[in-house]
Amino acid sequence: MCKLVVLKFADGSFEQGFSVTLQIGDEGERPSTEITGRLPAAIDMPIYYDRWQASYRHLGSRYRLSADKVQVTNVSVTEDCQETAQSLRSRFNDWLRSEEFRPVREKWLEKLLATDELRVILQTEDYQLKRLPWHLWDVIERYPKAEVAIASPTYERVISKKTRNDKVNILAILGNSEGIDTDADLNLLQQLNDANVTFLVEPQRKELNDQLWGNSWDILFFAGHSSSYGKDGNGLIYLNTTDSLTIGELRYALRKAVESGLQLAIFNSCDGLGLARDLADLQIPQMIVMREPVPDLVAQEFLKNFLKSFASGDLLYLAVREARERLQGLEDKFPCATWLPVICQNLAEAPPSWKQITGRVELLPLKPLPSSPSSSPKITVAFFSSVVVTALVCGLRFLGLLQGSELQAFDQMVALRPAIVNEKPDDRLLIVTIDDADIAEQRRNGERLDGKSLSDRSLNKLLEKLEQYQPRVIGLDLYRDFKAQNPNLVTRLQQTENLVGVCKGSDGVSSINGIEPPPEIPEERLGFSDFVHDPDGVVRRHLLVMDPEAISLCPASFAFSTQLAFRYLLASGIQPKFTPNGDLQLGKTVFLGLKPRTGGYQNIDTNGGQILLNYRSSKNIAEQVTLRQILSTPINPNAVKDKIVLIGVAARGDYPDYWATPYGSQLDEQIPGVFVQAHMVSQIISAVLDGRQQLQVLSPLVEVGWILGWCVVSGVFAWRVRSFPKLALFIGVVSGSLYIFCFGMLIQGYWVPFVPSALALVVTVVVTSVQR
Repeated sequence: MCKLVVLKFADGSFEQGFSVTLQIGDEGERPSTEITGRLPAAIDMPIYYDRWQASYRHLGSRYRLSADKVQVTNVSVTEDCQETAQSLRSRFNDWLRSEEFRPVREKWLEKLLATDELRVILQTEDYQLKRLPWHLWDVIERYPKAEVAIASPTYERVISKKTRNDKVNILAILGNSEGIDTDADLNLLQQLNDANVTFLVEPQRKELNDQLWGNSWDILFFAGHSSSYGKDGNGLIYLNTTDSLTIGELRYALRKAVESGLQLAIFNSCDGLGLARDLADLQIPQMIVMREPVPDLVAQEFLKNFLKSFASGDLLYLAVREARERLQGLEDKFPCATWLPVICQNLAEAPPSWKQITGRVELLPLKPLPSSPSSSPKITVAFFSSVVVTALVCGLRFLGLLQGSELQAFDQMVALRPAIVNEKPDDRLLIVTIDDADIAEQRRNGERLDGKSLSDRSLNKLLEKLEQYQPRVIGLDLYRDFKAQNPNLVTRLQQTENLVGVCKGSDGVSSINGIEPPPEIPEERLGFSDFVHDPDGVVRRHLLVMDPEAISLCPASFAFSTQLAFRYLLASGIQPKFTPNGDLQLGKTVFLGLKPRTGGYQNIDTNGGQILLNYRSSKNIAEQVTLRQILSTPINPNAVKDKIVLIGVAARGDYPDYWATPYGSQLDEQIPGVFVQAHMVSQIISAVLDGRQQLQVLSPLVEVGWILGWCVVSGVFAWRVRSFPKLALFIGVVSGSLYIFCFGMLIQGYWVPFVPSALALVVTVVVTSVQR
């Protein structure tokens, strides 16, 4: 889903600085995040821009300025333009990296993923601020699906009387073309298949006025000479060799066009920011203009590529970005061509698609279902009760009031699986546990623990022995935020390439900075150990990847379990990558990230890449040995060779690391953290290599339909049966059947709503019986 990012600049200036407010939210919804910061004074910023502007305008290209401003020079100033552009870019980013602006920058990076599709709106009245190259901000450059637009602080929605058109209606004004080639623009517009284009070539003022008043236009296009004049950069367009107009002189006609459904104005001409400001006063939804004089070929290439992308189905902002970035191919002859196109947005409007722009999208009326006179009233009441109950239950579910019950039902079904599904332990894993007896044994041997569960000497012996049998990966699930004292251990930790260590990420909510990694293990061999547990403390989700917070002591971006799986799968030629939607992909297996509303979860925090944890249906996840056994007795080489060996604590005394799972949340039912890690590793490699089913959920609409279906069945039955014992038996039998079906679906890998469906079933029977 597209996200809307708004940067609001309050009263200020480059001499005094600007107050800035950042708002982030989903498209069409209220902002979910807001933070205020400040940009310091930068009195030299306009000077840097003026220097670049002067060198740019000295390039000598054929600009679409007014005819008397067109200049041609044989002096090459390309290098000077590139140098001033680089200086402006560098100074601009230095300004945006200022300490006062840092909270805004960090909040942006925290809340937005590089794969997000963004509409970035700069809301300001400052003319100089609008002209700066915001698309070159190093933060925005991290987001390949982001495009910047400027907007006025004052805006409103104009209620338009939209006429539905079979095609996109375009009014193309080809103004004064002295010294430029507007025929290329005309040819490009004529090639559009799904558009009706009306051309006005060097029109008189009255002719243009009549067209704006007399028809319903979707897009207004102007090609020709234009410029900005005066201190505030007022816009001026040249209709022909004798007539020029300000936007104010077309105010009433343009207002009428907006009221009749005008959606987009494109000015493929020079110095368009003045035009954009005047057009914004008329509340035109979207505009595309050129911020500086535009060479003829650049204007034509942009129009060609924009129309191709937009008409083929790309969203308006992405179409503009693609067309703008494709201008880079011309920058050897026309430096800074990618700086020129800019979107101007009315914040009260959402940018339409090419098809939406015609207004043809509508819902067709449903045909009434035939019914017999005798049964119509009963069926109508039954269906009405079903719809009302469905809406009520879905509303309770949406508010999260059923989440606890749904998670408990989920746990019960997961705990029942071992009795039905005979799933063997994962023989690709070996777990070395450190229990209370191991800790006591180390103390008897005089080994220094110093708050650790495993001494340096024992760890070194353990790693030395494991290496002899060639495990594919070793996972050390022990915090070691201190330097090893044993020189041999230091070397071993540094040089054992198949060894992965752990650290703990920060928690901004509880102000915990995390736990540092072992200093001897490099960052590429680290994984975070963080688990995502629900409010009841049960671990049901698997965190695969996350962006470390700025204050985190743990630099790892991938989970400990994920790192182990990556290294194990590498031997099979499988390397990790991310889909365009930001989901992790290993081979042909894609791990779809959870949404805030997934299955029984309602509005959960899904930051980072999270999936549902599909625990293995076996009493023991993998073969286990204690530290004493592996150090004091011979080992079967096949138990270690090419395996994933996890080392972790299973002690309940000094160093407990136990977690609640769907198999049990009581203290005596919880399992060690290293076992949870083993379940997570097994889930990844089993899905990739064995095709083991990941846990999935139905789409929200399908879930609503599922709940409604049970309401309808129970409602119709309640109308036909008047006996209370039969109704009670019906509820018992159908609820039991529903539970068995949901359990069977969970075995197949689908989490189907049981609690909402059962609740809706019972309430519908009661309500329908009362109304009967």
